[in-house]
Amino acid sequence: MPANPRIASFHSAGALAGHLRNLGWPFPIDEAILAAPASPLAQPLEVSWLSGRRRIGNRFASQPMEGWDGETDGRPSELTRRRWLRFGRGGAKLIWGGEAVAVLPEARANPNQLLLTSGTAASFETLRREAVKAHEERFGGSDDLVIGLQLTHSGRFCRPREKNRLQPVIAYRHPLLDARLPASGGTEPISDCEVARIVNAFGEAARLARETGFDFVDLKHCHGYLGHEFLSALHRAGPYGGAFENRTRFLHELVSAVRDRAPGLEIGVRFSAYDSIPFERDPTTGLGRPCAVNGTHPYTWAFGADPAHPTQPDLTEAKALVRLIASLGIHLVNVTASSPYYAPHLSRPALFPPSDGYLPPEDPAAGAARLLDAARQLKAAEPGLVYVSTGWSYFQNFLPHLAQAVVREGWTDLVGLGRMMLAYPDLAADVLEKGQIDTKRLCRTFSDCTTGPRNGLVSGCYPLDPFYKSRPEATEVRKIKLRMRQPE
Repeated sequence: MPANPRIASFHSAGALAGHLRNLGWPFPIDEAILAAPASPLAQPLEVSWLSGRRRIGNRFASQPMEGWDGETDGRPSELTRRRWLRFGRGGAKLIWGGEAVAVLPEARANPNQLLLTSGTAASFETLRREAVKAHEERFGGSDDLVIGLQLTHSGRFCRPREKNRLQPVIAYRHPLLDARLPASGGTEPISDCEVARIVNAFGEAARLARETGFDFVDLKHCHGYLGHEFLSALHRAGPYGGAFENRTRFLHELVSAVRDRAPGLEIGVRFSAYDSIPFERDPTTGLGRPCAVNGTHPYTWAFGADPAHPTQPDLTEAKALVRLIASLGIHLVNVTASSPYYAPHLSRPALFPPSDGYLPPEDPAAGAARLLDAARQLKAAEPGLVYVSTGWSYFQNFLPHLAQAVVREGWTDLVGLGRMMLAYPDLAADVLEKGQIDTKRLCRTFSDCTTGPRNGLVSGCYPLDPFYKSRPEATEVRKIKLRMRQPE
């Protein structure tokens, strides 16, 4: 198959637009980057929250980017602090979560994931205050800065004690993931009583988040973690499985717990709008391919996938979900897809796979475009919400050209920057203040920020951030990539 073109190989925005059209994604795109105040990305956004109107100062959002680098008791480390201060200085006026924060010790995805408890709350208050101060020092004020905290239970992917030992919490048995993750196959699905304990933990964490000054909490329902798994629990018996009403009961109860324990605190939901049958690496070509399933047709273990064609999205239930979210008085949603654990090309399009991944089975530009189009379709279905769209980092040189056109057209409200914030946290400020970007700092999707954690190392941009480039882990990442024969 022909090689997928690198974004940097396109010499104009129009050339990229033509390529996207050829892939089946006719997107608007501007030829030039616009600085403030002319840029659509510079326009403030008024949000009608339950507690009153709130202003988000521009259309950039900093996405949750975990570093696998917290202290073992759940407090932020100096590496965590450095990352959050860079988020604060970067120029995005919405900081969505900073990173995933577990609500229980056993809910952590790794032993260094942040954990919000009464014993760690003071460190979170300091972390938030310092990020706000960094923003104020850079931009002169923070009245239009909104900061949330992403609350999570890692579910099937819990590794709370050792980075290489899975201790899963599952909502139901999965015919493919149970086999891929043997610890899951030997685990009983979580009981309804245990669900109630987890809901209570979310409520308590939300109370602490409000007391430490966060503007909202994100009730995470994406990327294969527990909230996301409940959305696809068609094969679970009882009140949390089967019908859509039951599969969204966990979200209902989380919202009630937050409102009860932290009145006045706003809520956001980051969710995977579509999913897929898991993918695996073809041993001959190295490309990703859908896993084979014996005797399970149609495929009914993926929220937002067509059961008859489980690699194809079906946004029917995602549209029902955003309508439900709006009915609950929630105003902020963040649209992502699938899971980086079993279909990374859908949630994190990249030319170069991480060490446990596969070569992209499609042009990653198509994967990024699909993410943006999902936000467009959901916004059209429920326009009363404020939407953060994802997948932007892959567009690299032309991220601002595409983003300002998409925002102008009303396809999304905010442009979510994820991996780009590790490589180039100042992108938003450079776009709005200078009308230009530093192409040498752009994320090129080398996937080192994923390869590191997959091998027990902290996450960071090892190719481009001088700080991480000089750390000893960079040598280990290079050795891993050499074994993979992956270019830098």
